[in-house]
Amino acid sequence: MHLSSDSLLSSVSPKLADNSVVCLMAPTASGKTALAYELYDTGRYDLISVDSALIYRDMSIGTAKPTTSELARYPHHLVDIIDPMQSYSVAEFVNDVARLIDKCHQNGKIPLLVGGTMMYYMALLDGLSPVPDSDTGVRARVEQWRQDEGLAALYDYLGKVDAISHQRLNATDTQRITRAVEVYLQTDIPISDWQRQPKKALAHNPKQQWHGLAVMPDRLWLHERIGQRLDIMWAEGLVNEVIGLLERYPLTPNLASMRCVGYRQVLEYLVHIKHSVFEQSHLNKAQFYEAFGESAALITEKAKQDITIQHTITQPQSQSHLLMSYSQTEALACQQMQNKALYATRQLAKRQYTWLRKLVQLSDVSTAQSTTTATPYDVGSSINGKMRVDAFTTMEQAREYLYY
Repeated sequence: MHLSSDSLLSSVSPKLADNSVVCLMAPTASGKTALAYELYDTGRYDLISVDSALIYRDMSIGTAKPTTSELARYPHHLVDIIDPMQSYSVAEFVNDVARLIDKCHQNGKIPLLVGGTMMYYMALLDGLSPVPDSDTGVRARVEQWRQDEGLAALYDYLGKVDAISHQRLNATDTQRITRAVEVYLQTDIPISDWQRQPKKALAHNPKQQWHGLAVMPDRLWLHERIGQRLDIMWAEGLVNEVIGLLERYPLTPNLASMRCVGYRQVLEYLVHIKHSVFEQSHLNKAQFYEAFGESAALITEKAKQDITIQHTITQPQSQSHLLMSYSQTEALACQQMQNKALYATRQLAKRQYTWLRKLVQLSDVSTAQSTTTATPYDVGSSINGKMRVDAFTTMEQAREYLYY
């Protein structure tokens, strides 16, 4: 049974020092937000979002972003900070979190970092290589090069200047290939050399006490939650949200925002049904059709095959038949969109489990110890001598960790 706010304020985490930093880490759809709200109500915590999708304005349904009223009651740092066509690096995130942690401590609050972007957490807890920040001019040059000659040209160039990265990266990994080329053009040093240099993490700050709570729930339970969440997103109008984004912003299919799970699948669907939104003057229709055209052709062919089965080959090509063909194509594309979004979200959760296990392995505390009890643990064990990560199988166990 949950405690009242007055009871919570007097009982939550009395052993957590004022210079503590708490990380609530869990896969998508696992219930992090509800616990974060409960902790915020104690008056001891401020919320910092660790979610690479919540940073974008006007992307609410597909990111399961808290509602406007929820954000008013439970303000989150690092939500709605950039537009969907803008970029936000991991290094920028780390710098922002460092500033916000200091601000929270100065206000007498404990920063509660909550979200599911494990790459962000790894940067905070294990550190970043000292790769220089992107230069906007270099980035624009590389992007123009990619548009003019294709990603393969950048990948071939990378093979000449950074053989290690060339071998490590998949030839279709647009984001990492372009970043590696940018770094070399900017510094004359391969990104692989930068990545071999010693890392420094915020969690290594001797003036702070970091505590990691890694929640890894039952997979079948989580898969059911993921399906339920996606059903809500379709009902709330995710497709219309993406159409609105395309109408408002000069988006391209290669933007980080448009690679978010759910949004990617809706874009593909809109290309499949040849939606009129791509006729907007500020959009490059060819880019979208190039990105999704091949799969769109397969969808159309599958729909035609289904229609052939249902209708005799001698049936006249009437207007009604054409309408039926379009309807069949659209219906099939819609079903595939939903199936692909479900699969992609489950794959995201799978990757999040992998990251969480890695973080726990870095810690001095074993998973077995942490998941077999809901009793309080010693505060102050560490990752690399600086931080502790405890693992749990339910959000309730994580809650009990904080409520002595």
